[in-house]
Amino acid sequence: QVQLVESGGGSVQAGGSLRLSCAASGYIDGTSYPMAWFRQAPGKEREGVAVIDSDGTTNYADSVKGRFTISKDHAKNTLYLQMNSLKPEDTAMYYCTGDRPRPPMASNWQRPQEYTYWGQGTQVTVSS
Repeated sequence: QVQLVESGGGSVQAGGSLRLSCAASGYIDGTSYPMAWFRQAPGKEREGVAVIDSDGTTNYADSVKGRFTISKDHAKNTLYLQMNSLKPEDTAMYYCTGDRPRPPMASNWQRPQEYTYWGQGTQVTVSS
């Protein structure tokens, strides 16, 4: 059973930085699977923020390009999201998610229904 546990959220002023972490357990070593970060603000739909796809390619939502960086430490089975130049509109609950080993998602990466495993989320609040 795959489990995902996020950490690193908090409150920061606009222009600040945060790094989110997602510790993954239960994946079989040597398999290729996508992992991503989604976020959901109150009253809004869950949206894809960034993905590392099964083939290692990364993609970002237009709203975070140039500010956020997704990365993965394979030795630690940990996914990261470095968030710089944070804006109040980045305020949301951030979720780590992953799917079973599969071919690359490509353009489907921002569809929440494509993912099987979800963490509990970590809150990010950016004040102006």
